[in-house]
Amino acid sequence: MALTISEQLHKFVSSYVEEAKSEGLKIVFDSDWPSPCYEETAKDGEWVKWTPKGQAPKLSFDNVEEALSLQLHPDYCTYFTSYFSDNLKAKAPQGNCELLQVFNHEDFARLQQNLIGHLLMKERLKQAPTLFFGLTDEEDFILTLVNDSGEVALEQVGKEPAQILAPSLAEFLAQLTPIPH
Repeated sequence: MALTISEQLHKFVSSYVEEAKSEGLKIVFDSDWPSPCYEETAKDGEWVKWTPKGQAPKLSFDNVEEALSLQLHPDYCTYFTSYFSDNLKAKAPQGNCELLQVFNHEDFARLQQNLIGHLLMKERLKQAPTLFFGLTDEEDFILTLVNDSGEVALEQVGKEPAQILAPSLAEFLAQLTPIPH
């Protein structure tokens, strides 16, 4: 039986952390960018350990849905409201990618603004709504969730999805191998 998006995301994040255990996950500390992910404090610019942390209480896309009169795919909402985390690098069958994550509340607000801009652009171009969640090694190509079907697509910015990569976000995550940085 296939795992839910919540279960598959937890499995991927856990394997990402486990993969990094020997060296630990490191990030440059920024006191102006506070996050529950920091494992320690330091002077700005110094490397510190970090780890993905579950969101409690969970954030919400209700304001985006209300502003656009659009119901966002529940898998997408679950994906961005489960963890605070730095972006997660991974290897997909098609090549390397970076899964976007939210590091703190301010980062979530920025994600929402960018998502609204993306959805308004799709509307202006008379294209079906897609929801971005990842970057690829190919310039101008992003990973998106097709809002109506829940399929994961490779999409060139400003164009219709070029290729369907998986029938669901959970199944896409199941194909990934973590590449901790």
